[in-house]
Amino acid sequence: MEMLVYLIPISLFLGGLGLAAFFWALRSRQFDDPEGDSRRILSDDWDDHPRP
Repeated sequence: MEMLVYLIPISLFLGGLGLAAFFWALRSRQFDDPEGDSRRILSDDWDDHPRP
């Protein structure tokens, strides 16, 4: 039971750190690519050899 005193704050801190990183990625527009998505969905080409 004594370990929970340490583990709960550590897990909350790490969860908050992950959430902050996610919101940073949203604010820096890393998930926005509307042009690429609209062109890829209509393309008949298959990418059999992706770039390394």
